[in-house]
Amino acid sequence: MLKDVVRTKTYQNVIYRNKFLFQNKVVLDVGAGTGILSLFCAKAGAAHVYAVECSHMADMAKQIVETNGLSDVITVLKGKIEEIELPVANVDIIISEWMGYFLLFENMLNTVLYARDKWLVNDGVVLPDKASLYLTAIEDAEYKDDKIEFWNKVYGFDMSCIKKQALMEPLVDTVDQKQIVTNCQLLKTMDISKMSPGDASFTAPFKLIAERDDYIHALVAYFDVSFTRCHKLMGFSTGPKSRATHWKQTVLYLEDVLTICEGEAITGSMTVAPNKKNPRDVDIMVKYSLSGRRCVVSRVQFYKMR
Repeated sequence: MLKDVVRTKTYQNVIYRNKFLFQNKVVLDVGAGTGILSLFCAKAGAAHVYAVECSHMADMAKQIVETNGLSDVITVLKGKIEEIELPVANVDIIISEWMGYFLLFENMLNTVLYARDKWLVNDGVVLPDKASLYLTAIEDAEYKDDKIEFWNKVYGFDMSCIKKQALMEPLVDTVDQKQIVTNCQLLKTMDISKMSPGDASFTAPFKLIAERDDYIHALVAYFDVSFTRCHKLMGFSTGPKSRATHWKQTVLYLEDVLTICEGEAITGSMTVAPNKKNPRDVDIMVKYSLSGRRCVVSRVQFYKMR
């Protein structure tokens, strides 16, 4: 997190520019890591911060807190949120950097919701409190030819079974905004202060309208997060038109190459759910169709983020 300037600076600005939220309040930092968010909260005037981290990084966080003379304000607790006991009955604020790739891959959302339901006071603050997932479509012939179509004929041999596997695995990478062919469609907004864990499973329709004549090789998903309890709305985007972040974008390659004309639309739906065997993994189903002048196609594809 520390080297990702976009996300770290956003959290810092949220805390330092909204000290009225933190002054004399008890804060719970879920998945604290080095404790950087806890340090920000302490400097913003929090009465006390409980920084919970289950990895060995908790030991480093304790040292960092001591080195910076904040041991009287920050208590580092090593363990899982679901297993530890806080020394207090309630907290006023829960802050966390819980988001994963594709927003939901290997995320800590359920842990944040558990902490919210167990400790957060009525009308308490969750930061961030909104997360939105978006979809767009891109031209990406060069990569698809190199990494996926390659398996059709490898030194004269058919290895297309590997191609099928490659198509099922979304790629986390940075997309050049010049590759974008369509509009961007909002799929889902989650209100972290009110949602239940089951709300992270959903089916959302989409309609992506071509902004020029081109070819479409993949769909691209990205997310925005918002801090709506601030004096002025704050947040950041992981989209291809925004400054790059650690999360990049998530690219889902299509079996078909879609020849699309300006104004034509790809319509369909995306279904997202945690994997039943490992809830930190994500299963994605995309139904899409195009009925255009030069291309007519209708297909269902399945993806697995592992």
